[in-house]
Amino acid sequence: MLKYILFFLDEIELKYFEFNDLVTNFWFIKEFLKRDYNVSIAVKNDLFIENNKGCVLSRNSYLKEENIFYNKEQFKHLINDFDIVFFRPDPPVDINYINACYVFNFVDKEKTFLINDPSEIINFNEKFHINYFPQFVPNNIITSSLDLILNFVEEKKEAILKPLNRCFGSGVYYLNNEDKNLLTIINNMTEEGKTQVMVQEYLPEAKYGDKRVLIIGDTVFNECIQKLPGKHNFKFSIHSDNYFRDAELSYNEKIMAQEIAEKLSERGIYLAGLDVINEKVIEINVTSPCYFIREINQHYNIHFEDKIMDCLERMIEKHFSKERVYAFNNK
Repeated sequence: MLKYILFFLDEIELKYFEFNDLVTNFWFIKEFLKRDYNVSIAVKNDLFIENNKGCVLSRNSYLKEENIFYNKEQFKHLINDFDIVFFRPDPPVDINYINACYVFNFVDKEKTFLINDPSEIINFNEKFHINYFPQFVPNNIITSSLDLILNFVEEKKEAILKPLNRCFGSGVYYLNNEDKNLLTIINNMTEEGKTQVMVQEYLPEAKYGDKRVLIIGDTVFNECIQKLPGKHNFKFSIHSDNYFRDAELSYNEKIMAQEIAEKLSERGIYLAGLDVINEKVIEINVTSPCYFIREINQHYNIHFEDKIMDCLERMIEKHFSKERVYAFNNK
């Protein structure tokens, strides 16, 4: 029976572990515990290599009165002691994040199912690699060149500048060809031409927000949330009930998301969240995609966590069934 699960959280999530129903990991862990899985937790700094094996210092979690808690004592384990690992630290994808991912090169992936595979996370940038799907994304360039960015903004009149390795809208700027701060913004964000950024065509429909389209394996969920721009902002920036509304996927968005889901799943990226504006994907979140479970429950009057968990269990069983067939055929 596959019952031992390890979650890698972000440091701030560990600090505010209990009662934090804004966080997707809270719901995942709670639902696994309710279904009698053994769930341990760790942060990326708990990873290490010993005797050429990927190891971790982890803590045990438990359920009490419908809330999750964890014991402070840490236990030393091989990562392969766990059946399933959810690797979900938040960006920035800096050198510490990358080194944490390298530890999983010393893990037997036939024994432990990695969701998402850290090796694939560092090979799939959430902004950079939307260009694997050019038919579904806005025009964009990725560069550190002032001249190229200025030419792009001059041509498009409006654009969005994004750093490549941050999250939650950090460092994202709206650019206008008539803005007298344009050069200052570009030079600051590219560190005077030394750091690449994405500059993406501005979609006018962004004023109505973007949809978060949710993927688990090959499954695309119909339930989705529209994230609305914050007050005095052009983008979603405040995690508050005032800035969400329920949304529906168009036929084209479903087809688009399904194709992307299948391609990501082939790469070992099983949990993803697409940010979509007017049938265009502006970002593919793969590090720690938020599933907005609390918000979907409120807007759709459902228990979305049950649907999510059923899907995860099916995906896990399918994965290990394939592994068992592979092992049998290669005896």
